[in-house]
Amino acid sequence: DPYIMFASGGHSGQVFVIGVPSMRILKELAVFTPEPWQGWGFGNEGTMEVLDAGNVGENEVRWADTHHPALSETGGDYDGEFVFINDKANARVAVIDLRDFETKQIIKNPIAINDHGGTKVTPDTEWVVQGGQYATPHGWEFSQIANYNDDYRGMVTFWKFDRAGGRIDEGSSFAMELPPYWQDLCDAGKLVSDGWVFCGSFNTERATGEGADGSGDPFEAGASARDNDYLHVINLDKAAQVAAAGNTFDVNGFPVVGLQTAIDEGLLYFVPEPKSPHGADVTPGGEYIVVSGKLDPHVSIYSFEKIQQAIADQNWQPDPYGVPVLDFD
Repeated sequence: DPYIMFASGGHSGQVFVIGVPSMRILKELAVFTPEPWQGWGFGNEGTMEVLDAGNVGENEVRWADTHHPALSETGGDYDGEFVFINDKANARVAVIDLRDFETKQIIKNPIAINDHGGTKVTPDTEWVVQGGQYATPHGWEFSQIANYNDDYRGMVTFWKFDRAGGRIDEGSSFAMELPPYWQDLCDAGKLVSDGWVFCGSFNTERATGEGADGSGDPFEAGASARDNDYLHVINLDKAAQVAAAGNTFDVNGFPVVGLQTAIDEGLLYFVPEPKSPHGADVTPGGEYIVVSGKLDPHVSIYSFEKIQQAIADQNWQPDPYGVPVLDFD
């Protein structure tokens, strides 16, 4: 097999290593769930410490829903040194070292309940990008669903990766507050678009489903009412500077660049995209971003140059939270 594929194991909580083209399962990588046959989480103090780092508050968590692994990159190309995987159910990220194919680190996101943007990396694996999914009050707080528009927010987290140490550096990481649209998979720009990140979203309708009194649309209908959701266009390089300067607020001790700060500093822009997409993929040269809708069977290809021109021309209208929405045409 000249190629190896790393596939998420879903509710197994693990990652599968598959040979291509034979499609043989070469190894099951133990990540979030104990695996007795390889001693993961049974009596081995080192593995117990890694698993315990992924506990949610005081609750021991030994299950997961793994989605969308990402290989480490150098110069925008896979280098095969590390694999990153997220736990969609509990907003956790794991680092797997491919020198021995073992999980070395699990991190619980301190501001999020769940995620879906998974673990996409920047071209030299300086940052691991973890997008949110369902909007929630930050920091695991509770608020009535009737307060959704005011109290619920989306997020994206940028984890700083220490390549030499092979670990995420939590102390140098930060998050960005986003409107309560459900942020989906992200991809990092490269070459001409290096320093930018592109994330899909769905439910820009901010639908919450039928109320207890039967009012409102059924959830799926409400979340699919508009023709477009928003591609999130984020200036990561500038956001990192803003975070490093301390222009953040704390959630559970973790620095978050506020939504208004992101708007004021020109860190965040939206571009209409086909409804309910799943993934934004940057082409190898970094010139284009490719998005497909799940409910709208179209593929849209965006020019990074045209996005930058629309930003420079201020060719936009604000969304309800004040974020610039670039003109689709």
